[in-house]
This record gives sequence, C-alpha cells and structure tokens, in this order.
Amino acid sequence: MTATPMPTAPSPAIEAVALRKDFGEIHAVDGIDMSLSPGRIYGLLGPNGSGKTTLIRLLTGLASATSGSVKVLGVAMPSRSNLARIGYMTQSDGIYPELSVWENLSFFATLYGQTDKAKLHATLELVELDTRAGTPAQDLSGGMRRRLSMACALAHHPSVIFLDEPTVGVDPALRVQFWDHFHRLAADGATLLVSSHVMDEADRCDELLFIRDGHVLAQGTPAELRTRAGTQNLETAFLSFATQPRAGSAASATPGQPKESHR
Repeated sequence: MTATPMPTAPSPAIEAVALRKDFGEIHAVDGIDMSLSPGRIYGLLGPNGSGKTTLIRLLTGLASATSGSVKVLGVAMPSRSNLARIGYMTQSDGIYPELSVWENLSFFATLYGQTDKAKLHATLELVELDTRAGTPAQDLSGGMRRRLSMACALAHHPSVIFLDEPTVGVDPALRVQFWDHFHRLAADGATLLVSSHVMDEADRCDELLFIRDGHVLAQGTPAELRTRAGTQNLETAFLSFATQPRAGSAASATPGQPKESHR
C-alpha cells in the first residue's frame, strides 16, 4: 500500500536571515531573522524609532543591508523584476501633488503593467476617492492623500504588500474598511506586513512581531503573545517582552560564562 505523501509547507513569502543595517554607531536593524508564510497579515508593532521603516525598506530592496540576506517570494532582494509582485505604501505620501487622483493612480499602475480602467476605478472606490478622480493631489486633505497612496500601492494587485503606518490620518469608519480589504487580500493569497505603533490594531492581524531597538522581541498570534506575557492587554504584553533580557545580552548570560558586550 502506497503511503500518502505528507503535504509540504508553503515556501515563505518573506525571509530574512541575520539582517542588519547600521547607520554609523546606530544599529537600526540588528540581526533580525524572520520567515513569514503566505496568505497572512503580519503586524510589525513597536514605538517610533524602533526600526520598522528601515526593516521594510530592507525587505523591499530599497535600502542595502550592512549584512544578512532577504528573499521575497523566493527571490533574493534587491530585484528589479520582483518589484512587479510587491506593493509598498510608504509612511510619507508617495504621490505627485501636481497630478490628479486619477493621473497618480494610472501612472503607478502603468509602471506595473496594470491598465484595466475598470480595476483602477474599483481601487478608487475602495478608498472612497472615485468622486475626486479629477482633483489634483495637492488639493486633497491629509487623510485623502493617505487613501490615494494606498490605492497606488494596491493598484497592480501585488502578492506581497508592505504597508508602513497605513491608517495614520484615516477616519475610523474608513480604517475598518481598509482592514476588511486587507483580510480579503490575505484570503486571496496575498501576504501583508503592516507596521504600526497603535496597539488597538494588533488584534486585526493574524500574527504579530513586536520590535524595539532593531530587534524582534517576540512573534506569535495575539492570543499566543498574551498567554506568554500573562496578560490580556497587548500593550502590557509588549512592555513585558521589552523588559525581558535579550538572549545573548550581558543580562542573560549564564553565570561563569563570558558575557557579550551590551549595546
């Protein structure tokens, strides 16, 4: 009788090995390892200055690492050809102020080969800018510019999506719609890495990575992290992990063993 082969685990959508980025004496990303499966929403949570944006720029290939390696969809980054399968919404609005809403969206979509006007109109409807298609971006409110930035990042239907603080300046009702759409994208197989410093968004993610001072403090589902920290509050859980000695640091070295220098 022939044994039924065991199903193989899907290849990681995002991988990083010993990833490091130094700015002089500042270790913005300090030896991060990660392996993120496809079709899930990962929340990258930490305070401002914890290394979230630098990490995303390394993962997208927009910044060069001091050491370590990155793969997205199995392709070593940076890779110009692989960018067609990646969406990236920056923390600052990456749009052209003189161009209209429609011109911005069309421009970025065309760069990735997306010219289907019906799909572009649907993207504008998602961010509730379909009635402002002819408005110059510079005449939009801050929240509307954030919505347009998101539309430009999603227009080509990427397989991996990096969203850096996507809901800053977005009203609560539209924030709910955004997260509903994120979950639909993940259900269709896309992988999303969403950075935030707002802990009340954490429960909307399938899995969380707590980051501080360039290190991943802990990774797991919201429920797992609560259990490990012994609290029902994710903000308290973050603080608990942040105060624990890091493996390999001077504070956690075994007595009688050489201690590593503590940065």
